[in-house]
Amino acid sequence: MQLAQTQTASLPHAQERRRHQRVRVNLLGRYMLADRREFPCQVINMSPGGIALIAPVSGQPGERVIAYIDHLGRLEGIVARQFLNGFAMTISATPRKRDKLAAQLTWLANRSILNLPEDRRHDRIVPRNPNARMILSNGVNVGCRIIDVSLSGAGIATKERPEVGSPITVGNITGRVVRHIEDGIAIEFTRLQHPDSVEENITAQ
Repeated sequence: MQLAQTQTASLPHAQERRRHQRVRVNLLGRYMLADRREFPCQVINMSPGGIALIAPVSGQPGERVIAYIDHLGRLEGIVARQFLNGFAMTISATPRKRDKLAAQLTWLANRSILNLPEDRRHDRIVPRNPNARMILSNGVNVGCRIIDVSLSGAGIATKERPEVGSPITVGNITGRVVRHIEDGIAIEFTRLQHPDSVEENITAQ
């Protein structure tokens, strides 16, 4: 999927406010534009008042957007500006909701859960059938081999080299690339997996 490469455009009377401090994060999610089309996205920074997204299709300035972001849930707003490969949107929320977002962002920043290298809190196993398929952020579907897997991530043998931080789906599990390794990539799952189903889900064809 070709990423939008629209030059920066701003709302004429609603420039993005900088009243809230921006936090660099790496959150996956999806968003819906006014025409109800949905696309995957990746949050690169945000504040309680706005979000910057890497996205395949940018809405028009002033267009309504609904985003569903991991750890944060449903957020509504309008497109504030476009930039190369994405856009920034405002967040329409009550003061109470903004306070809650501020607390969540502080927690995420303090925990650094999105900037950790591969999570080693969970034991890794080698699946009985290591063959799997993965879908890259550009929609390309390729075969791969599972080196090992835990409840929170996996090592993938592949010739592909998607960018660190880019979203990826392996089998039925979504995640993001956290680093490149000698034979492929290491990924972190979007959600903690159940021990009874992680092997079946990651090798699902």
